[in-house]
Amino acid sequence: MTRSMYSATALCIASLACSAATVPPSGRLACDGDNGGITLPNGFCAMVVADSLGPARHIAVSRTGDLFVALRNVRDTRGGIVALRDTNGDGRMDVRERFGDNGGSGIALRGADLFFGTDDAVLRYAIPRDGLRPAGPADTVVGQLPTGRSHTAKTIALRGADLFVNIGSPTNACQVQDRRLESPGQDPCPDLETRAGIWRFDAARTRQTHADGERWATGIRNAVAITVDPSTNTLWAAQHGRDQLVQNWPAHFDTTESAELPAEELFRVERGDDFGWPYCFYDGLARRKVLAPEYGGDGQRVGRCASVKGPVAAMPAHWAPNGLLIYRGSQFPARFYGGAFIAFHGSWNRAPRPQGGYNVVFVPLTGGAAEPYEVFATGFAGDSVQPNGARHRPVGLAMGPDGSLYISDDRGGRIWRVRWTGRQ
Repeated sequence: MTRSMYSATALCIASLACSAATVPPSGRLACDGDNGGITLPNGFCAMVVADSLGPARHIAVSRTGDLFVALRNVRDTRGGIVALRDTNGDGRMDVRERFGDNGGSGIALRGADLFFGTDDAVLRYAIPRDGLRPAGPADTVVGQLPTGRSHTAKTIALRGADLFVNIGSPTNACQVQDRRLESPGQDPCPDLETRAGIWRFDAARTRQTHADGERWATGIRNAVAITVDPSTNTLWAAQHGRDQLVQNWPAHFDTTESAELPAEELFRVERGDDFGWPYCFYDGLARRKVLAPEYGGDGQRVGRCASVKGPVAAMPAHWAPNGLLIYRGSQFPARFYGGAFIAFHGSWNRAPRPQGGYNVVFVPLTGGAAEPYEVFATGFAGDSVQPNGARHRPVGLAMGPDGSLYISDDRGGRIWRVRWTGRQ
C-alpha cells in the first residue's frame, strides 16, 4: 500500500468518510487572493469559509465536510455550538445552525455523537445522519468537573472507549500565595489531586463525575491543545508553560530569561506519565527540565526533575499552544504526513522582547522524534501583535475529509481552510 493509499484509508476509518461521494471536491475551489490575511508557505493557499462567528474555539469536521465549532462564553453572552455547511460547493459555509445554552472549548465528533466540553462538564449530542442540529437535549457524560480561578477550559480527545479531558491547574506554580514575590510552592502541591493533568473517562457512560475518572497523566499545567493520532492511537498534548519567573524571583532570573523561559512543550502522553509541574519547568535553552524556584531551584539545579518525563519538542516561551493536530491526510506533500500542527494563541508576557506566537507551526515527527519546528501560517494578529490589539488569534485545528487544514480564531470568529495547490 502506498503512503497516499494508507493516508486515505486512515482518514476513512477515523472520520467514517468511507464513500468517495461523501468527500467534498477541493480542486475547483478558489482561494482568497490574500489568503484571508495570513501568510503560508509556497504551494499552499487559504480561503475564509466563515467569519464573525464569535469566540470560536476548537473544531470538529464531519464525514461530509460540515463543521461543528465550539463557542465559549464571553461576558454576558452565552456560547454554545455553531454548525456550518456549504450547500453549493464553493467552499464557503452558507448555512449556520446554533444550539446549546452554555459555552465551551472542547469538541469532538465520533459517528453520530458530538462531544462538547464546557468549563464544568462534557456533554454528548446525538446528531442525525447528515444533520446539523441535535435530535434532542444533550446527555451529560461527565459533570461536576472542577472550575474556579485559572485555566477552566475543558478540552477533549476520543480514542475508542476513552474520553480524555484536560483539567488545567488553577495556579501559576502552586505557590502558597499565587503569583506573589518569593512565595514558596506548596509541597506536595494539592492541585495535582484534581487538576493539572489529563483524566480518562468512559465515553459510553453518562452521569459520571470527576471521581469516576482516572488520572491518566499528571504534572501538566494546562493542555488546551490535546489530540489523538488517528493512525497510531497515541495521545498528544501541548502545555502552556508557567509565567513570571523574574517578577516573582528577581534574584534568580533577569527579564530576558523570563521572556524566553520556560519553553512550551509538546508531549507524547502515556498512562501514568508525570511531566513535572509545578516542581519543574523545561529550559529550552539548556534543553532540560530544571527545578522551579518555588521549590529551591536557581535556574540551574535539576534535583527531582531528573525523574520526570520530558517533551518530544519545545517551542518559544509564552506562545500559548491551544490547538494540536497530527496530520494524516493525503492532500499535503508527503513530508507533512504524521507531523504535528500546533496553533499558538499568542503571548502577553514576553517583555522586553516582542510578543510572539499568533501563528500555526509545524513540527516534523519522524519515528516519533521531532525535528525543529517551522512557522507554517502567520499574519493572524495583523499590525498589533498584542492580545488586545490582534485581529485574530488561532485556537482550533481540524482536518477535512479531503485533507484540508481548518484553523479557527476566537478573536474575530474566523475559520480558514488551507489547501495544497501544488504550485510552487
